[in-house]
Amino acid sequence: MPVERISFQGHAGDQLAARLDLPDGPVLSTALFAHCFTCSKDIPAARRISARLAAMGIAVLRFDFTGLGHSAGEFSNTNFTSNVADLIAAGQYLAQRGLAPTLLIGHSLGGAAVLRARAGLPSVRGVVTLGAPSDPGHVAHQFADALSTIDREGAAEVSLADRPFTIRKQFVDDIRAESLTPAIEALDAALLVMHAPLDATVSIDNAAEIFGAAKHPKSFVTLDDADHLITRAKDAEYAADVIAAWAGRYIDLSPPAPPPGAPEGVLRVTEADPSGFLQDVQSGPRHHTYADEPLAYGGTNKGMTPYGFVAAGLGACTSMTLRMYARRKGWPLESVSVDVSHDKVHAQDALPSGPAKIDQFTRVIYLKGPLDDEQRARLLEIADRCPVHRTLEHGAKVMTRLDDRPQDTEPTAQAQ
Repeated sequence: MPVERISFQGHAGDQLAARLDLPDGPVLSTALFAHCFTCSKDIPAARRISARLAAMGIAVLRFDFTGLGHSAGEFSNTNFTSNVADLIAAGQYLAQRGLAPTLLIGHSLGGAAVLRARAGLPSVRGVVTLGAPSDPGHVAHQFADALSTIDREGAAEVSLADRPFTIRKQFVDDIRAESLTPAIEALDAALLVMHAPLDATVSIDNAAEIFGAAKHPKSFVTLDDADHLITRAKDAEYAADVIAAWAGRYIDLSPPAPPPGAPEGVLRVTEADPSGFLQDVQSGPRHHTYADEPLAYGGTNKGMTPYGFVAAGLGACTSMTLRMYARRKGWPLESVSVDVSHDKVHAQDALPSGPAKIDQFTRVIYLKGPLDDEQRARLLEIADRCPVHRTLEHGAKVMTRLDDRPQDTEPTAQAQ
């Protein structure tokens, strides 16, 4: 997946550091990701969600707010209003590149920020919040012990995630004065609210308030027992999959014409977990699944094995072929099911030097409906005519080459 390291001008003129995750093929749409309070663009949840969306053709810009991560500026001079302004600046940067965002995704306080920023980004068609507070003032509980000092002295140094930050009174005053309800009511975009019921940082009540204030179309999906930062890989993967599926309903992801010689487009397999065998399998912009190995072979058993996919292709093609034939003949075939198993069997004549093993797929077909014996026998013959069956029997030629594009360099661009 190509990645650009870029910078653009934030609300106060500081250069904000960003990463633009791009699809390997054409860009079908663009998303803008806002990270959580005092976090960065590189948190695991942001990386995973960005990669998943890029795999389905959606470019994702994730950046560090002013004074955080690798962005310039002073965090102590920022507030919720400035975060919103940074988001709008990011959207304007994308628009200048011909990539105006259609999707906003915000995590925690970033979720509140995208709700507010929507009004300044007219190209947006969908908004997603992850563990977002319904009131930006909610973040003050993270430094509640210092509030009296901040009110009295104008500023205080607090520890957040074991890092020191200076919080000024203007930040506190800004979040206290903010009300998101009018912005949510006037969102004019599809909304997806995702929240964990046991979130100990931002309670589930916040999700209910956001959802209640929004007008349709709106959706709510639980993150079950995920923590607030969505640190576990399986939780980030789940959130990414849901967002990807949901976004396709509200954003036009019509794929361009496939390249010559590939009438069904390109299927891309990308390693999802270098420590194991889990693979992302993406067929065009809309279809995603996982491939894996069983636990006994060092995998995590989150998807079918490679041979399982081959067997699935044979079974699905068989069923479709029988259905098409029976439909054309007007036969009373009510349903079809196909069981496929794969084995290695000895082939005595395979090699002159002795017995060798070949792959054998055993296919058991169940036909339901008042078919006569002649019809059933004919359908059994037709099963052998399915294209995948013929491919497996006749063999196929696999052409392989290395991609000539550099894999380890990330181009740098700077907005003026």
